[in-house]
Amino acid sequence: ITTSTASSELMMKSFIALLVAMVLILIYVAFRFEVTSGLAAILALFHDLLITSAFVLMFRIQINVSFIAALITILGYSINNTIIIFDRCRENIKPLKGQKNIAYTEIGDQSVRENMRRSIFTTLTTLVTVALLAIFGSDTIREFCVPIILGLVAGFYSSVLLATPVWAGLSKEFDKLQAKRQNGDKVTYDKDEEDDEEQTVYRGEAKSEY
Repeated sequence: ITTSTASSELMMKSFIALLVAMVLILIYVAFRFEVTSGLAAILALFHDLLITSAFVLMFRIQINVSFIAALITILGYSINNTIIIFDRCRENIKPLKGQKNIAYTEIGDQSVRENMRRSIFTTLTTLVTVALLAIFGSDTIREFCVPIILGLVAGFYSSVLLATPVWAGLSKEFDKLQAKRQNGDKVTYDKDEEDDEEQTVYRGEAKSEY
């Protein structure tokens, strides 16, 4: 019973560490880039964790501390790929800052194309190394490496094909909200002026009738 209780506490602390890591990643990406980039990166990381966990459950791999360590490793590797693409997006969007109707989708596609070769080579070299460790390593190492292999594939997909479109969509919606706010302030201001004019005319008419 004592061993089971200690294991449960360790798993709970591991999950808390995982959540704290994701929150810190969100804060870093939002501060380093924009809030939309941070939200897109977190959604991509959730995708990686869900895909990895689903495959682990399908193949009935034991969920233990090694699995939690593998998930944290996946988070770090996946966010690295995503940040590099977001950095390229920021560089490509700099000349367009302040303009209206920015083509975020085209900018995202261009940034992904510019980093595609780097993403493929980095993922393949890491994947080969981890696969060799899983094949020739012990059972403990295999329990750690198999989730990482699944996470590498999911991380490549999310960084290249998921995070950037989500960033583009969020950025468009964010610009629309800002435009509505600005237009709302202007309309309110104009209405106030019209009300003042109507009150002035009404008072003038009342005076003349009197």
